[in-house]
Amino acid sequence: MEKYQEIERGIITNYRKRLWSKFVKGIKEFEMIKTGDKIAVCISGGKDSMLMAKCFQELYRHSDVNFELEFLSMNPGYNEANKQKVISNAKLLNIPITFFETDIFEAVERIDDHPCYLCARMRRGALYNKAKELGCNKIALGHHFDDVIETILMGMLYGAQMQTMMPKVKSTSHPGMELIRPLYYVKEADIISWQERYELEFIQCACKVTEKNSIISSKRKEIKNLIKELRKVYNKVDMNIFKSVQNVNLDTLISYRKNNEIHHFLDDYEIGEECSKNDSKRCNKKD
Repeated sequence: MEKYQEIERGIITNYRKRLWSKFVKGIKEFEMIKTGDKIAVCISGGKDSMLMAKCFQELYRHSDVNFELEFLSMNPGYNEANKQKVISNAKLLNIPITFFETDIFEAVERIDDHPCYLCARMRRGALYNKAKELGCNKIALGHHFDDVIETILMGMLYGAQMQTMMPKVKSTSHPGMELIRPLYYVKEADIISWQERYELEFIQCACKVTEKNSIISSKRKEIKNLIKELRKVYNKVDMNIFKSVQNVNLDTLISYRKNNEIHHFLDDYEIGEECSKNDSKRCNKKD
């Protein structure tokens, strides 16, 4: 048995509950794949995207839904060692990647203000364009459960806003294209366990900007460490953070934004008061 076959088998046996089932759950619950889809599985070269690619291969073999796959890998400006690592790992794992070059890292190196944000947008734009060129209508990114809850806390603590990383998003700048995140329920610790079990070595961030300035990525590391400490106090804290954006009570929020419009609780506060004075039974608004 080839190593890639052993890894494929392990995903649906040894890691069935921790990886495979959660991968399938996310796809089904959020309706990420439909008949006729052609999905560009985007492979950065890290552990998350490589696992996602293997899961997609398994899904393609066993799913009743008729869809197509392209395994897309972009070089944003990796050094030669990292570039070859991505290519060799794809070969080891039997993933037929379409590899293309860009100069995104070089462009971002000259930016001082929010380089990571700009880099992410540029990389996503390049992936959308290449995917569309290949006839795809969706791109799949390897963001996992930990990325989701870290984003929630980062928004609250550093951005003064309540938001999350959505499981799927329609592109506003690339009509007809959609982004999906199939690892939405998969925890990073389980991905690391899978990687270590099969002695796989993947590239890390490999960004030239963060290599020169580690402060740029420090905020996400702070949040990651904070969640780690909170888990010691209450081991279900990560799931509660996740569920907090599913159980939002608009009646108890000071304000919220919908379709770029801001709604404030005072907008209909007096209406509720008048209802209670006149006839609460005829009032649709609850106390």
